[in-house]
Amino acid sequence: MNNNNNMKIFTQTWKPNSPSTHLLGLVAMIHGYASESSWIFQLTAVAIAKLGFHVCALDLPGHGFSDGPRGYITDINPLVTDCIQYFNTARLNFQEEHPDLPAFLYGESLGGAIAILVALKQKKEWRGLVLNGPMCSVSAKFKPMWPLEKFLPAAALVAPRWRVVLTKSLVEKSFKEEWKRELFRRSPRAGKSEHPPARTSLEMLRICKEIGRRSRELELPLLVVHGREDSVCDWEAAEKVVEMAGSKDKTLKVVDGMWHQMIGDTVDNVEFGFGLIFSWLKNRAQLER
Repeated sequence: MNNNNNMKIFTQTWKPNSPSTHLLGLVAMIHGYASESSWIFQLTAVAIAKLGFHVCALDLPGHGFSDGPRGYITDINPLVTDCIQYFNTARLNFQEEHPDLPAFLYGESLGGAIAILVALKQKKEWRGLVLNGPMCSVSAKFKPMWPLEKFLPAAALVAPRWRVVLTKSLVEKSFKEEWKRELFRRSPRAGKSEHPPARTSLEMLRICKEIGRRSRELELPLLVVHGREDSVCDWEAAEKVVEMAGSKDKTLKVVDGMWHQMIGDTVDNVEFGFGLIFSWLKNRAQLER
């Protein structure tokens, strides 16, 4: 699709591959920073489709096959608008054929923050929100060391695209298993986004403050799964978002020993974490019937 700025935004969908699979609903997915809807992220999309969901996702601007400077985000709002534009079309097309089936939002890391902002703008459109290691606050272990953090606003103004180690390596801090770390880096579209530019880092911090301020406005069913050893996004900030959310149906699961990228963790944690997510989606979809 073309967004409001006439940028080409790559989109794709997955469906259950067996005609006998009972269709449960739609899941709209948003990937994290420096990721894309293909490569490793699509393993989750395929797994959710096999459960019986129609799944759709897009590459955020500056990521994957979409247009835009690689990993450079000065304002999150256009990205939120792109997600709403695509998901509205996907949801309407799906509900023309399946008007009684629910639609859910799913987001990882930065995609989790964007999913929260989408849900806040479309309070009546989604039947549930699943957040996997969401960026509700940047971990102190990932932030640039003092005094670089104090100089970040000035750096963002003077040299907004500067990537000189304002933060730790995102990939090194995200994937526990080394072979998965290297697999992620082998994506032909990975680019050089392990260290976000100064302007992007500043916008990430601003997004976290907005989410903290507006979390009471969340009213839809909510599941948050977070690694306790996540050194990119702070699980305690996610806990506060869940506590403050106005949702009557809300669950937080903090997984001991797990890092930031659930799919990059050990087999036991991968199976446990995604088992929680898959069970939640199936149970909430069945409750809607």
